[in-house]
Amino acid sequence: MTSSHSSSLLRRAAVVVLVFGALAACEKHDAAADQAASKLNDAAQLAGQKLNQAASYVGQQVAATKDAAQQNLAAASAPSIRIDPGALASSAQANLQNAASAANAQIGRAASVTGQGLETAGRKLQAWSAQNAGTSASSSASTDSSDAQKQMDK
Repeated sequence: MTSSHSSSLLRRAAVVVLVFGALAACEKHDAAADQAASKLNDAAQLAGQKLNQAASYVGQQVAATKDAAQQNLAAASAPSIRIDPGALASSAQANLQNAASAANAQIGRAASVTGQGLETAGRKLQAWSAQNAGTSASSSASTDSSDAQKQMDK
């Protein structure tokens, strides 16, 4: 950017110098030549001043761009992740407490469901036992009476 801008200004200054040089060569009189040389000198000084101003401006822009690039590079290379051990430990402890609480709740639900299932199974077993005890007693009583009948028939 700097070299193309500077070379453009140099070309312009060279064209101005050539134009004034051509004007000076065209003059036939010494007085006119002195005036043209004076004007050429003035134009060269003005072109030099403008060139110095342009170079100064370009230098300032380059310096500002360089500073901005250095700041961006410094910001990009700085570590952006900061780990606070205290916060990490606190977060881990909270997560463990939540997990323990959830596990405790699940164990409580499982125990409750198991208890209900055992209670239901116990009732069914008692009902079955009572039913079988009644059938057994009547079966045994009918067998005894049948045996007694046979004995009497003899």
